[in-house]
Amino acid sequence: MKLVTAIIKPFKLDDVRAALHEVGVNGITVTEVRGFGRQKGHTELYRGAEYNVDFLPKIKLEIAVTTELLELVVEAITRSATTGKIGDGKIFVSSLEQVIRIRTGETGAQAI
Repeated sequence: MKLVTAIIKPFKLDDVRAALHEVGVNGITVTEVRGFGRQKGHTELYRGAEYNVDFLPKIKLEIAVTTELLELVVEAITRSATTGKIGDGKIFVSSLEQVIRIRTGETGAQAI
C-alpha cells in the first residue's frame, strides 16, 4: 500500500478528481495549503502599493492506494494537473505500513 501526496494548483482540483475517479480511486483527502517552490511567490499591486505574496495558495491531496493502482494514480494526477507552467506542483509517494478502517476494523487493502 502507498500514500500518494500531491500538491496542485487550486483550479485543477476538479480535473484531478475526475481523472482519479476514472482510474478507480474511491476517496481522497483535500486540504487547502499555502507554500512556494521555485516560483518564490509574486508581486501584487493593491491600492497603489506594491507588495510580495510569498506563500501561494495550493491544494494538497492525499490518496491511499494499493501498489497495483499506484502507477495509474500518478499518471492520472500528472496528466490532469499539468498546465505546462512553473508551479504545477509535486507528487510524493510513500509506503503505508498499515491502514485500519475505524468503523469495521478492516485492515490492509480492504480498509482502503
